[in-house]
Formats: sequence, C-alpha cells, structure tokens
Amino acid sequence: MAMLSVNNLGISFGGLRAVDSFNITIEKGELYGLIGPNGAGKTTAFNLLTGVYKPDTGRVLLDDVNITGLSTIEINKAGVARTFQNIRLFRNMSVLDNVKIGLHNNYKYSTTSGILRLPTFFKTERQMNESAFDILKVFGLDKEANFLSANLPYGKQRKLEIARALATNPKLLLLDEPAAGMNPAETDELMETITLIRNKYNVTILLIEHDMKLVAGICEKIFVLNFGQQLANGLPSDVLNNPEVIKAYLGE
Repeated sequence: MAMLSVNNLGISFGGLRAVDSFNITIEKGELYGLIGPNGAGKTTAFNLLTGVYKPDTGRVLLDDVNITGLSTIEINKAGVARTFQNIRLFRNMSVLDNVKIGLHNNYKYSTTSGILRLPTFFKTERQMNESAFDILKVFGLDKEANFLSANLPYGKQRKLEIARALATNPKLLLLDEPAAGMNPAETDELMETITLIRNKYNVTILLIEHDMKLVAGICEKIFVLNFGQQLANGLPSDVLNNPEVIKAYLGE
C-alpha cells in the first residue's frame, strides 16, 4: 500500500483548469521531485494536497485514509507538512519558538496547567525545548535559537521553515522550492540536509524545484507537470531524457 495515493485530482479557477487529472503514488521513505515550467500547476497541486484549496475532482489517500477536502490543520495532524515558495515564518518570534509551534502537534498540556504554571506545564516546556534544540542542531541553527527569525539570513530562514515543518512529525513533507534564492554552496548544503532528515526521521519527501540537476541528483523518482496535467513520471534518467519533457520544460 502506497503512503500517498492521488487519483484524478483537479481544480478550476473560473474557466482555467489549473490542475487536471493529477495522479501520483508515493511510497514510504522515498524522496520524490515534482518539476515543470512556470505556471505548470506545481504549487497548486501542493495547495490541493494540503487543504489550501479544495479539489473539485479526485481524491487524496494518506495511508489509505481519505483526506480529500480536509482543512489544513486536519491534514497536518494526519501527517502532511509543507513549506512555501514565499517563506512564512513567525517573524517576531525566536528561532526556537518557531520550531516549538510545530511541536504542539506532539506535546499537550491543559489550559489550566498553563495559566497556573503547574509542574506539568514546566515539564512539557522543558521537553519541547529539548526537542526543538535537537531539530535545530540538524539544520545548524542551534546557535541562533534565541534570535528573532526575521533577523536570520535568507538561507537560514529557508532552513528554519523546513525545521518547523519537520517539528510537526510528518509522514510526508512537501517542500516548495526550498533552494529558491540560495547560492550554489547553500543549495548543496541544503540538499545534503534534506537527504539527512529523510534518513534520520524516516520522513517521505516530495519537493518542487526548477533546478533539473539538483532534482536528478537526490530524487528517486520525478513527476512532471505541464499546463496542469502530468506529462511524465519515472526515474530521473528516463524523465530528463524524455523528448516531451525536454520540449515542454527546457523549451528545446
């Protein structure tokens, strides 16, 4: 049984069919890429998978459970987390507190214990701090734990957004252009980190990227969208040598 099974997913905006008959099957523990030209529907597909948009056709199964049309919070609690093309951090909160926001899926204490500052509150806060620091160390952000997230350099803000998503303990992590705006050295480091977290946390990853070499270098399988429809899927070597993909994606 596949971890994620997407069948004939689609959505229209007015008269435009933004995503049409999108099908994807993702196995547990794998690292997949989703590529395509600008406007191909990649981010719209992510929005459908995470409840930002509700599809008008198709369904999404996560571990054989139908999550189609659920809210973003419900889908996150079911085990799907994501990042965005445009970084979305709590900019006036610390780096540590951004990650702790993600941890609230896994740590609970009552309102009463929080208001009265009972021992259970402090115990949970201590556990959350320890867990958040462990995640920050993986991303090399532990020394900036008390910085305002808005004061981090751009590349580290990208990393922090992934760290916060990972803190929700997802089964499936969706990364929307995680290397956008990074220099080559930062990109190489980030790709090593993505491979590390896949192995360390046993999380399945689907990433959108425009850098073909980057995707081919770390992904086991690639899906290609064009004009909202799936154009190809398969091993990186097969997809990147597909004449239709070359024509649509590279403009050759």
